[in-house]
Amino acid sequence: MQDQILIIDFGSQVTQLIARRVREAGVYCEIAPFNMAAEKLRAFQPRGVILSGGPASVTHQDTPRAPAELFEMGLPVFGICYGQQTMVAQLGGRVETSDHQEFGRAFLDITDSCELFGDTWRPGDKEQVWMSHGDRVEGLPDGFRIVGKSDGAPFAAIADDKRRFYGVQFHPEVVHTPQGAALIRTFVTEIAGCRGDWSMAAFKDNKIAEIRQQVGKGKVICGLSGGVDSSVVAVLLHEAIGDQLICVFVDHGLLRLGEAKQVVDLFRGHYNIPLIHRDASDLFLGALAGETDPEKKRKTIGRLFIDVFDEEAKKAGDAEFLAQGTLYPDVIESVSFTGGPSVTIKSHHNVGGLPERMKMKLVEPLRELFKDEVRILGRELGLPEAFVRRHPFPGPGLAIRIPGGITKEKCDILRKADAIYLEEIQNAGLYDAIWQAFAVLLPVRTVGVMGDARTYDFVCALRAVTSTDGMTADYYPFDHDFLGRTATRIINEVRGVNRVVYDVTSKPPGTIEWE
Repeated sequence: MQDQILIIDFGSQVTQLIARRVREAGVYCEIAPFNMAAEKLRAFQPRGVILSGGPASVTHQDTPRAPAELFEMGLPVFGICYGQQTMVAQLGGRVETSDHQEFGRAFLDITDSCELFGDTWRPGDKEQVWMSHGDRVEGLPDGFRIVGKSDGAPFAAIADDKRRFYGVQFHPEVVHTPQGAALIRTFVTEIAGCRGDWSMAAFKDNKIAEIRQQVGKGKVICGLSGGVDSSVVAVLLHEAIGDQLICVFVDHGLLRLGEAKQVVDLFRGHYNIPLIHRDASDLFLGALAGETDPEKKRKTIGRLFIDVFDEEAKKAGDAEFLAQGTLYPDVIESVSFTGGPSVTIKSHHNVGGLPERMKMKLVEPLRELFKDEVRILGRELGLPEAFVRRHPFPGPGLAIRIPGGITKEKCDILRKADAIYLEEIQNAGLYDAIWQAFAVLLPVRTVGVMGDARTYDFVCALRAVTSTDGMTADYYPFDHDFLGRTATRIINEVRGVNRVVYDVTSKPPGTIEWE
């Protein structure tokens, strides 16, 4: 059995980053909401447990707590922010609301050594950390000692080496704590004793064996969109079960320029995967005609996608299984104890799901992976870089990038402008530095003069954001030469656009798509 770490989630928006740091250390981990943690502890059998941060206050009644039995199991425990506070409170220490809050960059004075710090931090060092707290520890349980403090947190780092319990008030998982990843690595490999041998190559081999065992000689239908997730699922399944896989590619007329041909050429031509290509663009565009409400657009696309997919799946024969590109963040959100924005986000990004009438068994081989890990798996499978590196593109496609009514004319205009924009980004060597870039056709026409003629055409907005986790985003700071060159090309080469603007808004935690 592989060594693994359990992360108990108390609702922090950066819990997924803890998992990312653990996996970067070569150790497999999973996240469990606090109210499902007791059952998960028994079933998962972790080598160690990390308690995440969270928005609640330990000083209030009926706020989240770790399972009481955790502290009697002999497992090493690492509490982060709220995780530190609930560990202290549950073990007999004292946590209080402080008049001295700390949010953002702070500096930790290392006052003593401990196993968690290892050789990374030594007494007398002053380390940059990232704080986010209003409460703080004011009294320690028996067995603990202070090993670090900050201006706003006298118990900013605490240790009980005998029981292997550690707590920090700051967030080691974020990049703003430069040495934080080293602390997490020390905890999972040195303190919890995990071997650090989890790799994507091993994951691929194990997953292929699991798929073969689950599917047997059955037939699997896979909805292929051409995005990273569905492409990796399709290639992984094909390697596992060969021609037992049938892919269905529904072209709803809202794809980027040349995308349908790319998908067909790769999967039918290069991989020789049985592929059904259904051009349903007239059906979708007809149903969307005159619709301006963005949520109704998504629901219309989702309903039609399921109908078309179901129709084509029936033509393909009796399939027992449906493959989906569910990722681990989807799994986490679906069981979030806070309720969270899951329904809104899924409505935003996806166009379908598993309709009850299809009554198929799900095959979800990526449900244990994060997005960046899916890309690594894609490379392990030999998927071309053009697909592995592709920016996220939501299921509703251009429909959510054309605010207002949708027509074929608008889609064609946007497709051309978007292709020029992405080509210029590629030419400038910036594609991999950007999480997502796209053009938007605004529901605004402006008067302009082109040569000796007056025009009355659309405004095209360009957006590009950087992100590490897809939860927060900041605009990419293009230089004026790039923006001028790109805008000039779009206006000269795309009939129907006479003005180009660049969106420089940032996004707080949540979806980073255009709305």
